[in-house]
Amino acid sequence: MPEARPPGSAEPRLSWDPRTQPCIPTVTLDGATAHHSLRAVLAEADRLSTVHCATPGETVAVIEYLLAICFASGTCPTSPEEWRTWITEGHDLRRAATWLAAQPDASWDLFDPEVPLGQNSMLEPCMRKSGTGTAQLVIEHTGDYNQHFDHHHLERDDPLPAAEAFRAMLTQHVYAPYGRARMSGEGLGPAVTNLAAGRLTGRIRIIALGRTLGETLRLNLYPPEGPGQPLNTSWTSGTIKRREFDAKARPRAPRSSADLHSALGRSILLRPHRGPRGQAMVDRVLIGAGEVLELDLERHLQDAVLRTTMNGLDKPLWPSPTRALWLDAHALYGAVKDAQPGLYERLRSLTYEKKGPGAPYHLWAVGLLANKALPVAWTQGSYPYAPGMARHLHHASYRGSKIAEYLADSLKRAAVVASETAYPAAYAADTAATVARFDGRWKFWPVAAQPFSNLLDKVIEEGEEDDDDPVSAPLVGYARTLVTAARTHLTHRLDSLPPNDRGHRARARAQQRFEDDMESAKAPAEIRGEIAHD
Repeated sequence: MPEARPPGSAEPRLSWDPRTQPCIPTVTLDGATAHHSLRAVLAEADRLSTVHCATPGETVAVIEYLLAICFASGTCPTSPEEWRTWITEGHDLRRAATWLAAQPDASWDLFDPEVPLGQNSMLEPCMRKSGTGTAQLVIEHTGDYNQHFDHHHLERDDPLPAAEAFRAMLTQHVYAPYGRARMSGEGLGPAVTNLAAGRLTGRIRIIALGRTLGETLRLNLYPPEGPGQPLNTSWTSGTIKRREFDAKARPRAPRSSADLHSALGRSILLRPHRGPRGQAMVDRVLIGAGEVLELDLERHLQDAVLRTTMNGLDKPLWPSPTRALWLDAHALYGAVKDAQPGLYERLRSLTYEKKGPGAPYHLWAVGLLANKALPVAWTQGSYPYAPGMARHLHHASYRGSKIAEYLADSLKRAAVVASETAYPAAYAADTAATVARFDGRWKFWPVAAQPFSNLLDKVIEEGEEDDDDPVSAPLVGYARTLVTAARTHLTHRLDSLPPNDRGHRARARAQQRFEDDMESAKAPAEIRGEIAHD
């Protein structure tokens, strides 16, 4: 029970500081879960396995914030050579924790009335009229900022613990979708309602993962712009001139690496609430437009992998609702193989001595799938990497993708044959539905993901940098597994054919079409049990 106050005394102002409060979910090296403060996470980073938040996007947002703290404190390598030394020697990150402890308390108070951490106190006059329930703060609940997809209205009274609100706020700053704010422009200006997409919205963020959280942070640090420059603790503090809301935002270039990784992508205000046991909570939130950054591909998107769109434009790899992320894993390995400037060039420069099973690093890809302004789901994939193996892993992932895509196309062709044979007089408008009835692709794709992962693990486990060809034999086994899976799913889909003469003919023709594809000269060589020479 909270301690009773003397009669007539004012209730003390609620404060909450993530530097000292356990707010970051982590996993220890022995697999136990725990919550640590920001200072503890940085001080104990090499005794922790990873940050493990409720969603992939929230985990990325927390890692981005930890990187910002490292840059602001000067805890970062100054050159590619020093970066390699940091990785090989496991450079300690405690300097960042020490720096954090020395910062002014007011700058790190989530509920400070003047400079609330990560927020814009200029929204305060609008809170009473336009504030909503906490669902607006959590991207997975927000939807289009009007009605989130589990149909709970944004006005629902559901206070969030301060730690959860803090992490959700960080996620908003980097992943919030574009749209229209649920507030008027009175007072601040009409542009406060125009919500631009967050810095990582619309692209895949690649984070190199190590065996510990400390190693993960070191892998993703880099020789910074403006080392030691302050990060963004509040909209109304610091030396950075913020945008006004009387006109459309003019994008500004980040002033430093700390500025980039802590950019305030939204104007947010959280209303503090004291819980039933006196704990710090948030019961109302208000979200408006934030900063818009002018990002340079080489300087500010060092992890981005470019892909070509259908209209011929090159853009960072993006999340797709119709294409599994692992089908593009070869693009990541290709960036390492070709020493693409930035993260991948640094990863290529590492050396590696195999000391045990498993890959020393992973390339973790995360993106937010959205239907225009409506967040739908997180997509992610983790792909093993060992220095010196980029060429082999690129070949394995590229061929593995081609094999899977060929089999999926074959399943579609077999479905078309089954549909045309079983229902020759079907109306054109009904064709898509009848083909979908026999199409095994949507069951095949999830099943194919694990054999693909096993393929990459096997290449690392059994291969060596100087091996001529550690890939071909695993690829043939992978293809055999996928052919069996595809054939099984086709059989299951054809089970819905009518048990009559036309149904039997449709089954036989569809299965024969699939087998013809497997024996075709156009099929990937591995499907025929051969070795590809490309």
